[in-house]
Amino acid sequence: MLTVGSLSPGELARRLRDGLTLRTGPFGYCIRSACPPVAAGLARLYADFEIEDGLADFHVHVQPVAGLRRWLGAQVEFRLDEHSPFLPLPAEHAFALLEWGMNWCLASQANHYLLFHAAVLEKNGECLVMPGDPGAGKSTLTAALMLSGWRLLSDEMAMVDRDNGLVTPLARPVSLKNQSIDVIRGFAPQAVLGDAACDTHKGTVSHLRASTTSVAGRSRQARPTQLIFPRWRAGAATQLTPVPKAEAFERLAGHAFNYSLLGRLGFELTADLIDACGCSDFVYSELPAGLAALDELTA
Repeated sequence: MLTVGSLSPGELARRLRDGLTLRTGPFGYCIRSACPPVAAGLARLYADFEIEDGLADFHVHVQPVAGLRRWLGAQVEFRLDEHSPFLPLPAEHAFALLEWGMNWCLASQANHYLLFHAAVLEKNGECLVMPGDPGAGKSTLTAALMLSGWRLLSDEMAMVDRDNGLVTPLARPVSLKNQSIDVIRGFAPQAVLGDAACDTHKGTVSHLRASTTSVAGRSRQARPTQLIFPRWRAGAATQLTPVPKAEAFERLAGHAFNYSLLGRLGFELTADLIDACGCSDFVYSELPAGLAALDELTA
């Protein structure tokens, strides 16, 4: 089995120039780039991922900008085939741009799944689905759970299989922003983080490598059992509070990318997920207490 980590830096750069096909969950990305931050990010954060030959679901490019924009400084753009959905960014943001672009590919194209903006983790048969509003602390909590032994299915995208209602894993890196980066470095000094991209539209962004266990389980679906709406609040006591299922349905649907597009099927899949899960608000201020409360769900 050929993995990203088995390639020398020179071989990785060569393959990226020609097109390197990376398998993340059920999707293959053929990535082309000559940008050093892309090669460095893949080597550091995707070392356990398999490289494949043959067909890919998405052909993506991260490349320097040509034309008049090059006079504004070194910039790069993301392309899916020949379509560029984002404005160019500074060249040092190339890996973060690749990650955002890979998310965009799923959110805009993977409509054979019901898609939610949510983290998903599993431990001992308990599968948490955690939708997150900006600033709610979802990714910080996701990172800490993964580093404490939970299997990461996804940080950004809950993909519900239309045939069986199970969540399909991706196990890609966790996106951390601003203060969360230092929080996770302090929580787990052994954690592997990529280079920080500063002054992005989200502030400072760094990505956390998925655990080896999570990557190894990226073909194993999980059935959701708990729907958790996390919220970090300074000084708050750790508390799980039940949410009525009708309210949970409305809130979860608000985090969907393609609920309306799927019509009746989107409604039925969401309703089935709500019926199968305990639904709770989760307030926390300190990670150890928060993790202990969620670990109780797996007892």
